Amino acid sequence: MKRALLFLLLCSGAATAALPAEVESALAKAGVPASALAAAILPVDGGAAVLLENAGRPMNPASTMKLVTTWSALNLLGPAYSWKTQLLSDAPAVNGVLNGPLYLKGSGDPKLTFERMWLLVRELRAAGISDLRGDLVLDRSAFRLPAATSAFDDDSDESGQPYLVPPDALTSNFGSVRLMLRSDANGVRATLEPALDRVRLDSSIKLGPGANCAAWKDGVQLKINDAGPQASVSITGRFPSDCAGDRYFAVLDAKSYTASLFRSLWQEQGGRFSGQVRDGVAPLQARVLASSVSPPLTEMVRDINKFSNNLMARQLFLTLGATAPEDGRDTVTAADMRVRGWLQQQGLAMPELRLENGAGLSRVERISAEHLGQMLVSAYRSPLAPEFISSLPIVGIDGTMKKRLKNEAGAAHIKTGTLKDVRAVAGYVRDQQGRDWVVVALLNHPKAPGAMPVLDALLRWVAARQSAEIAALRS
Repeated sequence: MKRALLFLLLCSGAATAALPAEVESALAKAGVPASALAAAILPVDGGAAVLLENAGRPMNPASTMKLVTTWSALNLLGPAYSWKTQLLSDAPAVNGVLNGPLYLKGSGDPKLTFERMWLLVRELRAAGISDLRGDLVLDRSAFRLPAATSAFDDDSDESGQPYLVPPDALTSNFGSVRLMLRSDANGVRATLEPALDRVRLDSSIKLGPGANCAAWKDGVQLKINDAGPQASVSITGRFPSDCAGDRYFAVLDAKSYTASLFRSLWQEQGGRFSGQVRDGVAPLQARVLASSVSPPLTEMVRDINKFSNNLMARQLFLTLGATAPEDGRDTVTAADMRVRGWLQQQGLAMPELRLENGAGLSRVERISAEHLGQMLVSAYRSPLAPEFISSLPIVGIDGTMKKRLKNEAGAAHIKTGTLKDVRAVAGYVRDQQGRDWVVVALLNHPKAPGAMPVLDALLRWVAARQSAEIAALRS
């Protein structure tokens, strides 16, 4: 009974002090009640919080949940951790002919790009193999995904959004292609990069009047018919002369995309392939014919946090489960338990924490502002702090904070979070005396899209104050 009462008191979110007047004014202007905002300001030296506003309440953090995933991964996997993608076979290669299956084995690499796949295929050709007469077997066994995994509904009518690509042990090139439109006086050229043999491009786009290259998307209609194993892309409308425009979109499922990319690159480099594509597991005795090693985890974490890459974050979260001791659990559950267990070992018990995919691309993920803030304090005081903090966007300079707080450029490292009814920020702000503070603000409300100034007001308030003024909130 006492424990239950204590938990309720913690979740009641009683504030240590009133919100700064600038924040209250921004809330009123946005038409958002203060009860929709959970905020925490904590000193990085581990002292008592100076502001806790609804801070014990479980909130949807959107992409600020990536901080939990990336910080856990840096500690559990190590900053130099890397992923390996291999081409293997247990069949003999005679006079350039491989008379048996070729296994493409993935490990969940978050950044197996088109360029790295090209190099992987090139290495196989350099090994003297030119003719694949067996099957291409995709080994995606590194991830044990639950059978029933529903796709995230982003309430959008647009198909092919790259940020919605689901994770897979053999995802490649972020599951996306680039549509390139180039025009001159003779017409408009439309191409896809990479060119995939399972994606058909139908273009009837014509030259349009004017030369407003910046607004080219207004005159172009893109329709994607994606059936999973194959897709077609139709482009209509008008495109201005002497312009160039690019758009990225997702096509195919992971298996079909990676197989199609491999076939296209293999044939481009003069290779022949007469087998089928199927799933399977590479035999233990199979020899490695070619291999690609990813950049280190530190680079992955930087990409995830700077640009809020959902697919990379989900791949990293699942890697935490895939590298955990095997006990029969699916990879999602294993990742959840591993992250939760590690946080508890650090003295960061979070009873309200709910993880679905570790990326924040979720309607159900939850964490409190206070506990997220406490984790950031712990990270600041860790030997890995430089790697972690430098992965966060610098306000007014780069990443998802590049266009915000221009007058305070460089004063904070802040991870952002955005969903339909969520706006969030979390990270480190430096005050006028050079002292750093952890600041977390999670806003959950239907009017959240118009409430970005509320979060900016809190960050700006800390950056513009003397240390004593900030500490005075506690009194």
